[in-house]
Amino acid sequence: MVRLFDRLYLLCIWISGISIFFMSLIIPWGVFTRYVLGTGSSWPEPVAVLLMVTFTFMGAAASYRAGSHIAVGMLTDRLPEPVQKTCAILVHLCMVGICVFVMVWGGKLATETMGQTLGDLPWMAVGWTYMPLPLGALMTLVFVLEILFWGPAHERAVVVFDHEGPTSAEAI
Repeated sequence: MVRLFDRLYLLCIWISGISIFFMSLIIPWGVFTRYVLGTGSSWPEPVAVLLMVTFTFMGAAASYRAGSHIAVGMLTDRLPEPVQKTCAILVHLCMVGICVFVMVWGGKLATETMGQTLGDLPWMAVGWTYMPLPLGALMTLVFVLEILFWGPAHERAVVVFDHEGPTSAEAI
C-alpha cells in the first residue's frame, strides 16, 4: 500500500509541476498577444486559472503527505506528549471531514455545471474547471488516511530529496 501512496504522491507532484509549467508559459503568451500584437487572446486567462487551481489542490495533497503544509504548533508544542498525539489525531479527523465535504460538494458543483460552457472557451464545460476540487480532496483524503493508519510519510525516500547523501559539489 505504501508504494501505491508513493505513486499517488508522485502523480500529484507531476500534475502540479506540469500545471505550473504550462501556466508560466500561457500567462506571458497572453501578455505578448495583448501588448505586442495588439490582439489579446481570450483563452490564456481562464486556462491559467484552471491550471492554478489544479496546481493548488494537487500540490496541497502532496504537501500534506510530505508534512510541509502550513501548521501552527505554538500551542500544541507546549502540551504534554500524550495530549500532542491526541491533538494530532483530532486534526487528522477534522481533515477527513473537510476532505469529505469538499469531495461531496465540489463533486456536486462539478457535475451540475457540466452542461454549461465557459464564455472564453466554448468547447470546455464549466464543470471541468471545478474538477480539481473533488480530485484534490480525494488525494488529500487518501494521504490523511495513510497518516492515520500507516503513520507519517514525511521521512520516506520519495518525499525527502536529500536522502542520497552529498553531491560532488557539496563534498568539496
